Amino acid sequence: MNASVDVRNLSKSFARHEVLSDVSLRIEPGQVAALLGLSGAGKSTLLRCIADLERPDNGDIVIRLNERDAAVADAAPIGTTRRAVVGMVFQQFELYPHMRAIDNVALALRHVQHLPRPKARDIATEHLQRVGLGDFLDRYPLQLSGGQQQRVAIARSLALSPDVMLFDEPTSSLDPEMTAGVLGVMRKLAEDGMTMIVATHEMEFARDVADIVFFMEGGTIVEATAAPVFFSSPSTDRAKSFLRRILKGSAP
Repeated sequence: MNASVDVRNLSKSFARHEVLSDVSLRIEPGQVAALLGLSGAGKSTLLRCIADLERPDNGDIVIRLNERDAAVADAAPIGTTRRAVVGMVFQQFELYPHMRAIDNVALALRHVQHLPRPKARDIATEHLQRVGLGDFLDRYPLQLSGGQQQRVAIARSLALSPDVMLFDEPTSSLDPEMTAGVLGVMRKLAEDGMTMIVATHEMEFARDVADIVFFMEGGTIVEATAAPVFFSSPSTDRAKSFLRRILKGSAP
């Protein structure tokens, strides 16, 4: 878990709609970066490009492990090295409803890493225990709460031993109690030194856990600064307006 992420001049359009425009950012090994901004700012598309789930129109993404290039985005075919070092957790849980929790986690271990079934199940068990679901191995998704399903999804990504974890609004569909459980897992990952990029509207989490904030609007990064600085004295009017709007909405 010693990876850096370097995004350089990334652009992406869908049809005639430009979603990302000349986006650049750097995240050091072990840092937690928060992607903040209103819906439609381009956060999800940026994460999907880093995860190699979308191909950018222009720009590069470089992930380095111990000073060794793991992937160079535009030159690397989709589905090669970068997917082996990047894990992603989505807004929706994306679990197979006909499979138990342990089998949802073990599936990629068997079919991507080609591990024998017993070994895959041992690793799946370990990571489900890691996210607090050791007593729910044989539950089907519909027998789990939303927060538990999202923790299964996190365990599924962690089981593949990624060096970078991406989170795309992982608590957006959860109630406050379920949200707390998922954020607790993410806080522990940060404490363990995982390099993480988190698109979120959970301002308390971003303020307490993130090292750096990238504030996005209209497909560009408007402000990039240390998290304490962003939350105490953002430098742009757009960031100030965003914080007033979000923090007012979360006030009791």
